Amino acid sequence: MRFEVTILGSSSATPIYNRNPSAQLLNANEHCFLIDCGEATQLQLLQYGIRAQRIDHIFISHLHGDHYLGLVGLLSSMHLNGRTKPISIFAPPELKEILDIQFRYSQTELRYPVNFYPTQVQNPEMIFENNDITVETIILEHRIPCTGFKFTQKKRLPKIIKDKVEGLNIPVEYIPLIKRGIDYTDKTGKTYLASELTTDPDDPKSYAYCSDTLCDWSYLEQIKGVDTLYHEATFMQDMIQRAKETHHTTALEAGEVALKAGVKQLLLGHFSARYKDLQPLLDEAKTVFSNSYLAVEGETFKI
Repeated sequence: MRFEVTILGSSSATPIYNRNPSAQLLNANEHCFLIDCGEATQLQLLQYGIRAQRIDHIFISHLHGDHYLGLVGLLSSMHLNGRTKPISIFAPPELKEILDIQFRYSQTELRYPVNFYPTQVQNPEMIFENNDITVETIILEHRIPCTGFKFTQKKRLPKIIKDKVEGLNIPVEYIPLIKRGIDYTDKTGKTYLASELTTDPDDPKSYAYCSDTLCDWSYLEQIKGVDTLYHEATFMQDMIQRAKETHHTTALEAGEVALKAGVKQLLLGHFSARYKDLQPLLDEAKTVFSNSYLAVEGETFKI
C-alpha cells in the first residue's frame, strides 16, 4: 500500500524565494489528502505533476493565512476545470463563513458539492475513516485554535504467496476468501490451509502532522510511536523567547518531541523567512534526534 507525503510548502507566515506557505499532499493507497493549503498551493501541485482533481479531502489546521489562503483559488480552479464530484473539507468552523463570503461576493456557484466538517479543539476525535486509514485530530497549543492530524493505516489482510497459489491453479475469485482465512479445497478434496498460502501483512503505518504549536508536551501522548512525525520548527533555539511569544517551536524542541514520543522519523518544516540556509535548523534537531529531515518543497517521504 502506498503511504507517502509530498511537501508543497515549508515556509511560515510569508513565502520567500523557493519556499511557499504550508501545504502537503498525502497519498494513502492512491487516495490523495491535502493537508493545509497556503498561498500558491495549486501552482505547487502543477509544478510537481499532481492532479488537483484527485484530491477529495482537505484538512486545514487553523485560520492563520499561511495555512489556508490558497484554498479559495484551488476550489475555484477545480470548478473552472469541470469538477463535479464532491469534496470534503475538515477545518475550524469559521472557515465555512470565509468561503461562503468569498464565493457570494464573486458570484461563484461551485458546480460540485462541498461537504464541510467543523473541527474542535476541546478533545481529540476521529474525523474521517475509509477502508484504508483513519484520521484523528491532535490538539495543539497555538495563538488561535489549532489542530494537527494523525493519519493511521488500518491493518491489512494477509498477503497471498503468489508462487503457491499459482502452482495450485487456485481460481482468482477465491483469492479474497483465502486472505480472509478461509481454507481452499481443490477438486480432489485436498484442503490447503489459508495460513499456508499467506504471509502476515505489513504493520500499519502512521503519520502525524503537527502544524503550529507551542512546545508544551500536551500533545505528546497523541503522537507516541508514530512512524513519521512532521513538526513545525519555526526558529532555532537561540530564539526560544520569540518562539514562546508567538506560540511556535524551535528545531531543538522538535527533536526533543520526536525523541520523547518515540517516533521513527522526524520531518521539520514551517521555517521562518529569516533563515535562508536551513541546514543549521536540521543540525540543531539532529543533536537530539538523528533521524531528522528537512520537509522542503518537492521532497516525497515514504512513511
